[in-house]
Amino acid sequence: MTIEIRVPQLPESVADAILVGWHKQPGDAVKRDENLADLETDKVVLEVPAPANGVLKELKIQNGATVTSGQVLAIFEEGAAASAPKAAASPAPAPAAASPKGGATAAASAAVATSNGGATDNAKLSPSVRRLVEENKLDPAGIPASGRDGRLTKSDVVEYLDNRKSGAPAAPAAKAPAPDTKPGAPRVGRGEQRVAMTRLRQRIASRLVEAQSTQALLTSFNEVDLTAVQELRSRYKDRFEKQHGVKLGFMSFFVKAAIEALKKFPVINASVDGSEIVYHEYYDIGVAVSTDRGLMVPVIRDADAKSFGDIEKQIGVYATKAREGTIAIEDLTGGTFTITNGGVFGSLMSTPIVNAPQSAILGMHKIQERPMVVNGEIRIRPMMYLAVTYDHRIIDGREAVQFLVAIKDALEDPGRILLQV
Repeated sequence: MTIEIRVPQLPESVADAILVGWHKQPGDAVKRDENLADLETDKVVLEVPAPANGVLKELKIQNGATVTSGQVLAIFEEGAAASAPKAAASPAPAPAAASPKGGATAAASAAVATSNGGATDNAKLSPSVRRLVEENKLDPAGIPASGRDGRLTKSDVVEYLDNRKSGAPAAPAAKAPAPDTKPGAPRVGRGEQRVAMTRLRQRIASRLVEAQSTQALLTSFNEVDLTAVQELRSRYKDRFEKQHGVKLGFMSFFVKAAIEALKKFPVINASVDGSEIVYHEYYDIGVAVSTDRGLMVPVIRDADAKSFGDIEKQIGVYATKAREGTIAIEDLTGGTFTITNGGVFGSLMSTPIVNAPQSAILGMHKIQERPMVVNGEIRIRPMMYLAVTYDHRIIDGREAVQFLVAIKDALEDPGRILLQV
């Protein structure tokens, strides 16, 4: 039976998507629920599963095309057998010196594999990348990687496959000429690249500009002594991990402290809707997660009702899904307040931008030991600068400052979180 493979129904807030890449070609046999293609929206990457066992007969849409809900992508023959055996994958080229995207190559991974006896190390591949590599019988070490720390991303593999099918050469490994350091010598290597922004990056840019143009944003700062939090983590980290199956991080403390502060200052948890202020009587806390595709903010629903262990588990699950591109749109929508942690990248202080239509965002930063005066004596303390950016249309400076002080008090005396005082 012939079946039309169509674009899945996109969420109401998403108008269209881009066909990132096909995982199967005409004549390929596929199994039920096997991923045929990836569609990128301005929020997530969606998979197009096979409806049954059969053969992909014809592609109606090519890579890079913009598609809408219900549009026919391909023709599928249910129950059919492959028309011809698949050709063996061609040998992977030698690792290139640089990726066309400007990222690091997988040469470092190849070196690690050689030092371990020549076996390819797939441990650092995400499940979606590993599946794509195995399906196409590829050597990950031969694919230019653009991810952080030389990690291979899904888009790297898709681009590599497209180049191989079109006969385009891989990134050149030619040695660059040594620059002439003589006075007046002409400059070499002034190349440029023009790369289209991903849909997610376009959406991030649009939302940030919208927030700055529609909200009256101000930022207030404070600092917090994390001695008590560090002592608690050190004392209970092993027991916590054994009981909950996840490490006790700092984020759960900040989520809990923020919730207690939001209860005292409800306007920080509110949003503007036209000429009205909407006070949310629930606490859906967004936690910003950095991925290779851009910043995502999955939401912990009803965070006030969750334990430290539940919060840490959900953050871990969301972070993994976001970096693998498998997070659902429902996980990214809503939210009444956001926390972002620039400290993981070494940021000492920053002014985060509000995640509209929310009215405030809390910025965490790097923990740095500094000399502080404690009870008249100079002590070395683990200090962190905190920042809250807020919409001054509905939040006054007094409320923003007191909100930060409430978070500071809760973190410096974690017993306040348990007693809600």
